Amino acid sequence: MANNKTPLITVLGSLNIDLVSYVPHHPLPGETLTSNSFAVSPGGKGANQAVACAKLSRSHSTPHSSETAHIRMVGAVGADTYGSILTSNLSAHGVDTSGVTSAADLKTGVAIIVVDQPTGQNRIILSPEANHSLRASQFSPSLPGPAPDLLIMQLEIPLATVLAALDSARAASVPVLLNPAPAQELPASAYAGLAHLVVNETEASILAGVPESALDDEAGLERVGRTFLGRGVRNVIVTLGGRGVYYMSAAEGGAGAEKQGLVPAEKAKVVDTTAAGDTFVGQYALEVVSGAFDIEDAVKKANRAAAKTVEKLGAQDSIPWRDEL
Repeated sequence: MANNKTPLITVLGSLNIDLVSYVPHHPLPGETLTSNSFAVSPGGKGANQAVACAKLSRSHSTPHSSETAHIRMVGAVGADTYGSILTSNLSAHGVDTSGVTSAADLKTGVAIIVVDQPTGQNRIILSPEANHSLRASQFSPSLPGPAPDLLIMQLEIPLATVLAALDSARAASVPVLLNPAPAQELPASAYAGLAHLVVNETEASILAGVPESALDDEAGLERVGRTFLGRGVRNVIVTLGGRGVYYMSAAEGGAGAEKQGLVPAEKAKVVDTTAAGDTFVGQYALEVVSGAFDIEDAVKKANRAAAKTVEKLGAQDSIPWRDEL
C-alpha cells in the first residue's frame, strides 16, 4: 500500500471522446432528428471517474495545492487530436497521466451520446478503439506503477485485462472498487475478496441473475445484496436513480451483513445524467481512502455529488469540485 501522506487512487479504464447530440426526444427507428445542440467533450468511464476523484478531492480556487488524494490514470489513447484533448484535460484537473499510453497505429475511443433534453436520459454507442489495446499481460503478475491505496476499474476495457488486474491487486493486498459497466457476466473469481462493488439496477440484475423487477422493493434489494456478499464482496452499492441508493456491507469474518440501508435520492433538476454514476464512484472512492470510511456516510456524500452533476450539461465539465458541494 502507498505509504505517502496523501492516499493514491489508481483508475484503470477507458478514455473516450464524447460526441453528444441534445435532442427533443430519442429518435425512433428510421427517424432523422435535428439536434438542438452538439458538443465534443472528454469522456470515457475511466477518465470520468479519474476526473471525478480529482475534482472532488480539490477546491476549484486552488486545484493543484489542496488535494486530499493523488489520482493516477492508467489507459490508452491514439496519437491523434482526440487523444491529446483527453490527456490535456486530465492533467488540467490534476490527474497524473504517466500511466496513459499513446500509439500512432491506434485511434482514440469514441462515444456517440444522444441526450433526450426533456428528461436528461441518454443513449450511448461506444467505439472502444485504443481502449481495447490494453492487454492482460500488462497487468500480470503485478500492477504497473506504485501500489495504490485503491484501484478503480470498469468494463470498457477488455474483461481479461480487468481480471488480470484484479488478481494482481489481490496478491498485493490492494483493495479494488469495481464498477462493472457496461455489465457482462463475471467469473466467480472476480468477486472473491472484492472490496467494493458499485452497480446500477440493470447491472445488478444481470450480474445477480434476476429480473430488474426483483429490485423493486427493499426486500428484493436485500436478497441481491446478500447474493453478492455470498460471492465474497465486502461492500455492495446499488444505485437506483430517482429511488436513491441501496448499500450493504459484510460483517467482520463474513458472517452475514453488518450494515444495510436505502438512502433516498437527493432533490435535483435533471438536465443530463451522463456522468452521474461516475461522480458517485469518485466521491465514494475518496471516502474509502479517507481513513474514516463509513459506508452509509460515504453513500450519502456520493449521492449529493451525483445530484450536483445531473444539474449541468456534459460529462467531466458537469462534475463538481469539492468546494461546490
